[in-house]
Amino acid sequence: MKTVLLVEDHALVRRGIRTMLEVEADMKVVGECGDGREAVRLFNRLRPDLVLMDVAMPDLNGIEAARQMIASRPGARIIMLSMHADGQYVVESFRAGASGYVLKDAAFGELLSAIKAVRDGKRYLSPPLNETLLTDYVRATRGDRTVSELDILSNREREVLQLIGEGNSSAEIAGKLEISVRTVETHRQHIMEKLNIHSVAGLTKFAIRHGLCSL
Repeated sequence: MKTVLLVEDHALVRRGIRTMLEVEADMKVVGECGDGREAVRLFNRLRPDLVLMDVAMPDLNGIEAARQMIASRPGARIIMLSMHADGQYVVESFRAGASGYVLKDAAFGELLSAIKAVRDGKRYLSPPLNETLLTDYVRATRGDRTVSELDILSNREREVLQLIGEGNSSAEIAGKLEISVRTVETHRQHIMEKLNIHSVAGLTKFAIRHGLCSL
């Protein structure tokens, strides 16, 4: 039996997915939560065979959570669930180490297909996204796509950037991350220097554009 960690910030959606998964005889949901930070904690404690995780979540989004999970257990198998068909979210998810990307408007049968593929060591991408990803790949082969700007930021800096993009003050960020305000301000300064962006508004636009947070 395969164990599953379910991460989705909308309780009704999470409950619906869990109900459908529990009908399957070979799957057991061993944990669930609604934010990326708790997801990482549960992942390290429960060591599930598979993680189903929403991309867009407050405080710590699914892509950043996936990066941290893969860093602690490189063989982890993660399927991202998302409303976003934008190529940027898809590319960043796979760059973070995800094995699958399924659109939330897909039928449950497709999610089961994705789970089977990932369990067999394959990758899965919702069919409507194949053309999007192919277009991005063609651009990359022509030299139109460079290394992601997010790669020059540390994990902590990406966390801080997301929280800035969501409108949190330095004090609020310090409280969420359990660090000092001074440390937050140091991170913000480093982020601005690395990205050559020198305003909070500019950082917010960058965070939204790169899928760290949404409008």
